[in-house]
Formats: sequence, structure tokens, C-alpha cells
Amino acid sequence: MSIGQFGSSLEDMLKRSGDTRGAAAAIAHVDASQIGKIIKGSRKASEPVMKSTAAHYDDGQLYIAAAGEITDGATVPWLDNVDLHRSSVHLKVLEELGEAEEALHQAPITKRRDQLTNKDLMKIKAAIMESIEAITALTHYVSVLCREYCFSYIGAWLEHRSELRAKKYIN
Repeated sequence: MSIGQFGSSLEDMLKRSGDTRGAAAAIAHVDASQIGKIIKGSRKASEPVMKSTAAHYDDGQLYIAAAGEITDGATVPWLDNVDLHRSSVHLKVLEELGEAEEALHQAPITKRRDQLTNKDLMKIKAAIMESIEAITALTHYVSVLCREYCFSYIGAWLEHRSELRAKKYIN
């Protein structure tokens, strides 16, 4: 994960909102020069800066970028070189879900590890990779629709967690 994905996402957010670096700095309780360095990529955003700005703007792109920086890339990256119009993202989700479903059907997961051939392992790896592609598409879909229709991104996730608790899937 390169330093600055959060910075470039924050810069995008400031452009969309019309806020200044000074406004973002006030939200994050830092000075504007620090926000400038984060945006330029010469300084990594601290967790409190990422948390406060993501919460303030309640934007999926910021949350996704923050997660990427905190986990060193072990999460969905923000796709900044694709068409993120709601219709395009919708169609991409359907495509990726279809590909993931096909790969899942072919994965021989009923076998133990010692029973698998190399071909079997490749099918399982393909199912993993297609699942990651579907997760990436779905994550962007949620973010784009929350942004487009003014739903709270964090609110959607908190509601989901509440439902999981009610079902006793999590504590």
C-alpha cells in the first residue's frame, strides 16, 4: 500500500465538498500544513486523523482508504481509475457476482487439503480471487450508492452490525 491513498481520497473529498485544507485540519485537530503533507503523500495520516475526517465526511472512499493504510493493503482498495457511476458499478457487481458464483461452484472444498491435486488448488485459488473481486465491486457499490442517495456509509455498517448482533452472529 503506497503512502498517500488516504491523502488522495481526502483531496477528492475536499474537492467534492468545497472544504479547504484548513477546514479538514480543524476537523482532524491538526494544522493545515499537516493535511497538505498527507495529501501530497509526504506524510502518512495518523489513525486519529483518518478516523476524524472519515467520520466527519461519512464517505466510503475515506473509510476504504483508511482501512487500506491501517492494514497495509489487506482490504479493498479504492478504485480511482474506473467509471464509478452508479449504473456502471451496478453492472460490474452483477458481472463479478456471476464470475464468483461460477468459481465457487467449481471449487472442490469438500476435500481435505491432503486430497487436493494442483488443479484442485488452482480452482480454490480462483474462487478466492473471484470472491475478492466481488467484494471489491460490492464495497464500491455500497459506497457509491450511499454517496449518490445521501445514505450514511458508517450508518449502513452500524445497522448491519446491529442486525448481526441481533442474530447472535457477533457479540
